[in-house]
Amino acid sequence: MIRRRLAGVLALVALALAACSQKPSQTQGSTPKELTFSILSAENEANMRPLWQPLLDDMSAQIGIKVKPYFASNYTGLIEAMRFGQVQLGWFSADPALEAVNRADAEVLGRVVQAGGEATYESVIITRKGSRITIDDLLKCGKRYTFGLGDAKSTSGTLAPMAYLFIPHGIDPAKCFKTVRNANHQANFLSVANGVLDASTGNTVGLVFYRRQNPAAADKVQVIWTSPPLPESAILVRKDLDPAVKEKVRQFFLTYGAGTGPQADRQRAVLAKLTYGGFRPADDSYLDPIREMEAAEALWDAKKSGDKARIAKAQAAYDKIHAEAAQKRAAQPDV
Repeated sequence: MIRRRLAGVLALVALALAACSQKPSQTQGSTPKELTFSILSAENEANMRPLWQPLLDDMSAQIGIKVKPYFASNYTGLIEAMRFGQVQLGWFSADPALEAVNRADAEVLGRVVQAGGEATYESVIITRKGSRITIDDLLKCGKRYTFGLGDAKSTSGTLAPMAYLFIPHGIDPAKCFKTVRNANHQANFLSVANGVLDASTGNTVGLVFYRRQNPAAADKVQVIWTSPPLPESAILVRKDLDPAVKEKVRQFFLTYGAGTGPQADRQRAVLAKLTYGGFRPADDSYLDPIREMEAAEALWDAKKSGDKARIAKAQAAYDKIHAEAAQKRAAQPDV
């Protein structure tokens, strides 16, 4: 934990120094000569770059501005990169997307739709086939098993399992399991497949990638728990990006892979490699389920502290967010 925190601090210091040494980011109304698109890579860059580069090349051609990728597996680093204006737009999973909205002057431009048309995905817990470990076995705790969580800001790797599984059962993973390791989804998947970890979190989209890239390893794991649906990843832009450029980017995503003809077919093939079916309009309200899960986690932390004032404040915040979310769901039952 200390090493992770130190690494995070050093990353922030490096970003701050880089920001100070660079020219100010593009302000609203000025047209940039180049855009940087950040990609929260739960897998390694070598696997992700060939999947994303064709889409970024198409974006460059359509909007008339060169778009270059910026890959990293550290969620905090990429949020800070957008905060300091080192990136202007990017693909974020839902939890870090919310933090970027709250802290990095970002806004939601659109959302991902999966290849089958779904606008959601699920967090999962996996074990090695033949282990006979069930979800009930994990919830008995007793420090019997080794467990893998995702990055602290990962929606499916940490937030959803906490909000939908561990918190409702009053479980602190650090006290429940023999050891808990935080790693990206791919590392956790391979650790379970190879018997290094007894169980870990993951998500349904990642399992599709792993099945395609490493079917032998995929055959060694099984899903023992699935979360309720989670908001798919989102496309974010900095609010101060030139409005005309922002609209060009919006139109690019909303029309990419749509229509008929050779170009649309080629674009759909690019999306298929990402396991995507396209993009749909969205705004910051798309992240409301994440706000609700984070409020539940804050309430859990407050209850653990035993501080009555803190508990009351967290309970009020949770009740407010939960009521607002319920009201929106009732008004828009198909969303």
